[in-house]
Amino acid sequence: MKKVFLALAAILLSSVLCLAGHDRIISPDKLPAAAKTFVQQNFPANTISYAKADKEFMKTTYEARLDDGTEIDFTGSGEWDKVDCKFKAVPAAIVPAAIAQYVASSFPGAVIVKIDKERYGYEVELNNDLELKFNKEGALLYVDD
Repeated sequence: MKKVFLALAAILLSSVLCLAGHDRIISPDKLPAAAKTFVQQNFPANTISYAKADKEFMKTTYEARLDDGTEIDFTGSGEWDKVDCKFKAVPAAIVPAAIAQYVASSFPGAVIVKIDKERYGYEVELNNDLELKFNKEGALLYVDD
C-alpha cells in the first residue's frame, strides 16, 4: 500500500511540474496595465509584435517583443524587469541617474543596450559588449568583459 501511495504521489508531482513554467502566447492587450503603459511611454514609436505569459508554480511573468526586436520582461504586476534593445540605447528614463552618469563619464560614446534588475541592483550591457554590475544605489560592483 505504501508503494502505491508513493507511486501516485510521484505521478501527481511530475504532472504538476510538467504543467508549471510553460510559456504561452497571449494577445498584447492581455498584458498588465502597467506593462502596456510602460511600452506606450518609453517606446511610443513601436508596437508590440507579440506577448507571452509564463505561468510558473506560484507566479506569472510576462514578456513582450516589439516590432523593432526589443524584448521586455515584466513581473506579474507589470513592472519592467529587463529591457533588451539589442543594438540601440534603452530609454534614458528607465536608467537610474547614478548608472547613466557613470557610463557617460567612464565610457564616452558607449550606450546601454540592455538593463536587467537583479536582487543586488542592476546589470547593464553596453554596445561595446561590456557588462557592468551595480548595486541598488548605482555604485559599480564590477565589470565583466
